[in-house]
Amino acid sequence: MLFNSLNFIVFFPIVVAVYFAIKPKFRWVLLLIASYYFYMCWNYMYIVLIIFSTVIDYFAAIGIAHYKSRKIKKALLFSSLGSNLGLLFFFKYYNFFSSNVNSIMDGLNLFHHLPTYSFLLPVGISFYTFQTLSYTIDVYMGKKEPERHFGIFALYVSFFPQLVAGPIERSTRLLPQFHKVFDFNYERIKNGVALMVWGMFKKVVIADRLAEYVNEVYNNPHAYGGLHDLVATFFFTSQIYCDFSGYSDIAIGSALVLGYELMTNFRRPYLSRSIREFWQRWHISLSTWFRDYLYIPLGGNRVVKWRWYYNLFITFLISGLWHGANWTFVIWGALHGIYLVVAIVAGDKREKLAGKIGLPKFPRLVNAGNLLWTFGLVFFAWIFFRSNTLGDAMLIIGNIFDFSTYSLDLQLFHFRADFYLSFILIGALMLVEIAQEKYNLLEKLKVTSRFAKWGIFLFLLFSIFVLGKWDETDFLYFQF
Repeated sequence: MLFNSLNFIVFFPIVVAVYFAIKPKFRWVLLLIASYYFYMCWNYMYIVLIIFSTVIDYFAAIGIAHYKSRKIKKALLFSSLGSNLGLLFFFKYYNFFSSNVNSIMDGLNLFHHLPTYSFLLPVGISFYTFQTLSYTIDVYMGKKEPERHFGIFALYVSFFPQLVAGPIERSTRLLPQFHKVFDFNYERIKNGVALMVWGMFKKVVIADRLAEYVNEVYNNPHAYGGLHDLVATFFFTSQIYCDFSGYSDIAIGSALVLGYELMTNFRRPYLSRSIREFWQRWHISLSTWFRDYLYIPLGGNRVVKWRWYYNLFITFLISGLWHGANWTFVIWGALHGIYLVVAIVAGDKREKLAGKIGLPKFPRLVNAGNLLWTFGLVFFAWIFFRSNTLGDAMLIIGNIFDFSTYSLDLQLFHFRADFYLSFILIGALMLVEIAQEKYNLLEKLKVTSRFAKWGIFLFLLFSIFVLGKWDETDFLYFQF
């Protein structure tokens, strides 16, 4: 079931109405049934995978807390890690692994091939796998007592607002909320619905409009020249942000309507002035997951410099692979790892150079330069992220730097006005983000007149229904 579908528009109000109508002690049952139904609308067979992960991690965590033997605790932890990562590898990475092994074997004239399988990637498997893994690791590290209520734990694994694309919640934050009772609160529900509407606007009005142009160019890279590639990549930077942050807003908003608080997943990432800051603002639940469960266990920055650089690079390399079984994602992750390492190595020299030429006297100029430089690096990396193959990525990069191919055919849009509207929407979004960064618009909206609030709300609703692309397009991160 998609957030941007008629099914969800019917499903969600019913769940909310029943949720507040029934006794609090039965609410977890309703939410668990609703969550399983929500997921089974994609493929009912794959609910077995969620239940399998739930059972394994529930009993593994209880065993970890029960036994005093370090060996038994480790065995239970590795049983959880092995089971969950094994499922993730088989469904998401096995064919990628086998095809690359087969290519190597062909090159060596070894003709024994590994088999490949045709099956759909279970929606959200990377997200709920990481969420349940963090729970088991936290119990093992002594940060969390195991959840004894199986139904509550099953709800933590499958909570429908954030089941298929996050935010990836920690058990220390979300599980305790399922034991609380939330009364009907108009102000909270109003804020949740407003956030859902804003997320829907970003998805169906902006992201899905940009997707038509981006998909046409990136799926046919040989047919278009440098200007089309440049515009398509610029549109993709906005598309992926509006698509994924739009999903996060709807997820956070829908959870808030029910009373639950999910973590912020985006904080205006394209206003970052460094790659490090970008990752403090982009997909925060994933970047902090890798920080806490991979980067820090590897040693973080508490090691010799070369090992610190290695820890950073390997973390981002694996982060790239997490996004998909394709070398394009690996290169994307590696680029961000290289960006960070180079920034650290060059940091002192850059500051000395800036001091010599007097740049610190012009902080606004420095900030603007850093912002544009960071955006350029992120922009370049997105080419690999969106390209279907490495060959396509290299072709697009070559075209962008080949100015002889710079011509633009607006017939790619069903209406030429759509092309100009796309730029207007991107510009309007950036103005809102800049204002939010500077003035905290959410706080200011709370003290504005009721007329102004309703005016903005109705304008967004009007835009969604008039300008929205209502073809129930999947959210981009569903494929991860």
